[in-house]
Amino acid sequence: QVQLVESGGGLVQPGGSLYLSCTASGVEFEMTIMAWERQAPGKQREMVASITSGGNTLYAHSVKGRFTISRDNAKNTVSLLMNNLTTEDTAIYYCYADERIDVRRDEFWGQGTQVTVSS
Repeated sequence: QVQLVESGGGLVQPGGSLYLSCTASGVEFEMTIMAWERQAPGKQREMVASITSGGNTLYAHSVKGRFTISRDNAKNTVSLLMNNLTTEDTAIYYCYADERIDVRRDEFWGQGTQVTVSS
């Protein structure tokens, strides 16, 4: 059974920082692209950042230069350091796993963690 368990959300003032973490179990972690997605109220879910097992990263334009995604393949974790947060970053953040083994592809999501940026 695959589980993605997120932690680290909360309330922060504009300009502040938060650190999200996700621990994955039940997947072949080194065969899995990991990512963070978010969904703000009334908006579509969007990809925030992704990272391959080799460490290649992609970021949404809106977070580039402020957010940093990283992973620890030995601990099956992926993290997201969010700096200089704005109210536009308020959303539920979801850990996402894209497992690819041979021709098979499976996608999984965590339950989400709330990030609220407000003064």
